[in-house]
Amino acid sequence: MKSGPGLRRRAFRRRPPQRSDPAKCRSKLPLCISVSSPLSRCFAQSAALHNPKRDASEQAPPIGKEDSPLNPMHRVLRAAAAAAAGIARAPARRHRAPIPTWGAATARWFSAGREAMSYDVVIVGAGPAGLAAAIRLKQLCRAADTDLSVCVLEKGAEVGAHVLSGNVFEPRALDELIPNWRQQDAPIRVPVSSDTFWMLTKNKAWTLPSPFDNRGNYVISLSQLVRWMSVKAEELGVEVYPGFAASEILYYENQMVNGVATNDLGIAKDGTKRETFQPGVELRGRITLLAEGCRGSLSEKIITNHKLRETGQGQHQTYALGIKEVWEIEEGKHKPGSVVHTVGWPLDMKTYGGSFLYHLDDRQLAIGLVVALDYRNPFLSPYDEFQKFKQHPAIRTLLEGGTVLQYGARTLNEGGYQSIPNTVFPGGAIIGCSAGFLNVPKIKGSHTAMKSGMLAAEATFKTLVEGTSMDLYWENLKKSWIWEELYRSRNYRPAFEHGFIPGMALSAVEHYIFNGKLPFTLKHGKPDHEATDMANLHSPIQYPKPDGQVSFDVPSSLYRSNTNHEHNQPPHLRLKDPTIPESVNLPQYAGPESRYCPARVYEYVSDENGDPKLHINAQNCLHCKACDIKDPKQNIEWTVPEGGGGPGYTVM
Repeated sequence: MKSGPGLRRRAFRRRPPQRSDPAKCRSKLPLCISVSSPLSRCFAQSAALHNPKRDASEQAPPIGKEDSPLNPMHRVLRAAAAAAAGIARAPARRHRAPIPTWGAATARWFSAGREAMSYDVVIVGAGPAGLAAAIRLKQLCRAADTDLSVCVLEKGAEVGAHVLSGNVFEPRALDELIPNWRQQDAPIRVPVSSDTFWMLTKNKAWTLPSPFDNRGNYVISLSQLVRWMSVKAEELGVEVYPGFAASEILYYENQMVNGVATNDLGIAKDGTKRETFQPGVELRGRITLLAEGCRGSLSEKIITNHKLRETGQGQHQTYALGIKEVWEIEEGKHKPGSVVHTVGWPLDMKTYGGSFLYHLDDRQLAIGLVVALDYRNPFLSPYDEFQKFKQHPAIRTLLEGGTVLQYGARTLNEGGYQSIPNTVFPGGAIIGCSAGFLNVPKIKGSHTAMKSGMLAAEATFKTLVEGTSMDLYWENLKKSWIWEELYRSRNYRPAFEHGFIPGMALSAVEHYIFNGKLPFTLKHGKPDHEATDMANLHSPIQYPKPDGQVSFDVPSSLYRSNTNHEHNQPPHLRLKDPTIPESVNLPQYAGPESRYCPARVYEYVSDENGDPKLHINAQNCLHCKACDIKDPKQNIEWTVPEGGGGPGYTVM
């Protein structure tokens, strides 16, 4: 495989799934990059490379020439990306094509002391949507014999490190994007061989007619797929920088977006600058595409500031929390391509959700539970429901004798058609799960995320090259098969607003009789945080203790997620009002944040006077965003930590 300029080979230099003893967790080397690491030293080198007293001719290399050397800032970022992935720093390479005069131009100093780089297109997030957009842009450039500079920022230490999904993959969008992907060693190898649907009671699994049609689909690891896509993007000339967290939207004076800035490094917990402090980097873009995934922090700010919900489909978004493990099971129990979905136990009849079991290759099994975050009972713990689920006789038998390879959690959008915001804002667009294109009855969103990225790329190309408008993306989105899919499935999720039985009945009528064409559209109920009942309306739930064989405590699971953060940094989980946990959440809702978080980030501990105080273990954070969604008073704000921090998924 040709590598081309930049970090072409880095995507597949990944660690194998962890199988070590969780008891050794404390000695595990951190995945994230601390401010004393090579990443920080790279930023320190950038200051030496760019003396603000030098004139522009000295400061910038010539551009627009064949074989021009890489801009010093490019060398800094690429060396930093290599350091974030644990790869030895390589000598600076030369572009194999002319550097465009707008993108990848000179780094320059701003009054805040931050370096800045200019690109035609800046994409935030190296997931399926962001990478599909980048690839499509470069394909259009080649077809038109022109060039646009494209940069993709990824907050994970490497591409795929923060990507988690089921995943039964529908290749429709990939067929459009890379028609010959089957001949390019894509990590899509296991076609669906069987499709089963169970209704679970405490001890039984009843087989029901499957509402799913997974013919032609594949069981995959999405984190592996995006690593492959990253290589394809870089081969086309896209610059992909993992380990850099976009923390700020940049604006022109007229409030038009013109890029993003990464967060500063070397800030201590108390907010002071440590001696290793380095300011963030500004990435200026003529067009900025936000592909952060579900509940993206920058995307949510844009949606709120530009009132994109009101100018879109009009309804609020509703979410679920997915918790997943990947196991290596015994050979005789493994059925490559087998797909099982369940409803019912262990969730009660008022809580929407279900589970999945997907057989991959190499004896691997993906198992997970999805719990809608509009659940009412504040004593419910999605993590403990998942551990309880694995004790079901039909599930436990499958897992016994196996080994857990990885654990993780992530929220997902379930609002569907009614909750799509306007996806265009001045200077850019929102794509993928940041906008919310999950098809709930299909339990699929990767194909729609990729297609949205492709549509946005086509509008971006026409805007920059032909002088049209980004509104073309919104217009074409409404004409696409994404819109048709989500319209047909629009009533599925809100049908369960009044419980499991009414939801199953109405969804069956719409699916089997009306084929998604009921003459009305249901509305969602309360936003998820408002759906939480007071604690006095429910009794505490007594969950069984983990047995250490198929069910596990949180520290053991966290170890398998490869999660780490720089400890001496300001908490990225911020309380808008620090008094609310003790004055509202604990007395009225029994402290639900200690249960809805699948990483036990939040816990109430007694202070020196014996009074309970909320303690935030931010270093445990899986970046699932459940706290940002479910907190009853919307008092918790999730922000990005230092780049490279968070989980380190390899097979999720």
